[in-house]
Amino acid sequence: MKRLAISLTFFLVLALVIGYVLSGPSFMDWSVTGGLFAVAVAGEGFRYWLSRSRAKKRQSSGI
Repeated sequence: MKRLAISLTFFLVLALVIGYVLSGPSFMDWSVTGGLFAVAVAGEGFRYWLSRSRAKKRQSSGI
């Protein structure tokens, strides 16, 4: 859980910086920021799903 929080915090800050840099001095480009953060959340969800599916395959079906 700690790894997930650190990873999402890092990507949130990165998305905010990229959104600010792309928008210029006028205002934050929230669509870019939100889109980048959504990609990061989807990637972390996929990584979690992949690790759980691999763990299920390793479980023994016998006694």
